[in-house]
Amino acid sequence: MKHDAIIVGGGFAGLAAATYLARARRSVRIVDTGKPRNRFSDASHGFLGHDGSDPRHILATARRQLLAYPTVELIEDEAIAAQVQDNGFSVQLAGGEKIEAHKLIFAFGLRDDLPNLPGLPERWGKTVLHCPYCHGIEFSDLELGVLYRVPMSAHQASLIADWGPTTLYLNGAELAPGDAAMLAARGVKVEPTVVTGLLGEGLGLSALELEDGRRSAIAALYVAPQSCFTSPLAEQLGAAIDQGPFGPMIRTDADKMTSIRGLYAAGDIARMPHSVSWAVADGVTAGTSAHRALVFG
Repeated sequence: MKHDAIIVGGGFAGLAAATYLARARRSVRIVDTGKPRNRFSDASHGFLGHDGSDPRHILATARRQLLAYPTVELIEDEAIAAQVQDNGFSVQLAGGEKIEAHKLIFAFGLRDDLPNLPGLPERWGKTVLHCPYCHGIEFSDLELGVLYRVPMSAHQASLIADWGPTTLYLNGAELAPGDAAMLAARGVKVEPTVVTGLLGEGLGLSALELEDGRRSAIAALYVAPQSCFTSPLAEQLGAAIDQGPFGPMIRTDADKMTSIRGLYAAGDIARMPHSVSWAVADGVTAGTSAHRALVFG
């Protein structure tokens, strides 16, 4: 059976795209591995009507509501290959099944590659954070830090200073010309020494351990990780990919269509910056655009 659309990825973007296609009475098959990017966080903030909700609960509710539509099916599997074929696409699943559809939407998300520092990975999404809009106010007026990763880290530290006293940990790197004056104007302290580890009880964070033996008191550390696709399918199909400051992005137009006709991409893999709200909005755009293309060609 050839479906109207296959969606690779059942997170916020993928489910939003599927919902709008389902409400257009189109047959949709979602393939999902069950590993959303924000699964490490206990709460999602800033998403209208769900501020502070567990993102896993939001997704579970969305799946339950979506699967009430008779034209939708969700497969817990991994899409390992895709091909362009006459009037559509085929997708090969790790479990052995091959499925076909007229339109294909990628919403498989990103994986964050974190710095190799003792004590950092287990605190990701708890006291080691990415987005101050998502997790800033919970640490208001406490000692905050930014770990230098890329030149934009200095701008990140200047921004985060709105939430509390901030230190930029250069970790052995050097500031770009002009950044020192910008940071000083924002009241951001600069620590040049290499960071060797994170300290704190449980998943809490109380200090960074520095190479010279000192400890720098801190309650939350912001990191801009390098990210990569969780699936090779975009490269496999030859979709145009741009390199952003933190990792690759699938190039899309205003309708979220990629450089390949009939192939759409939504969510973190096709935009910067990232948030649940933007992922949902992109999914709506991709879903409604795919529906219009099904109607009008």
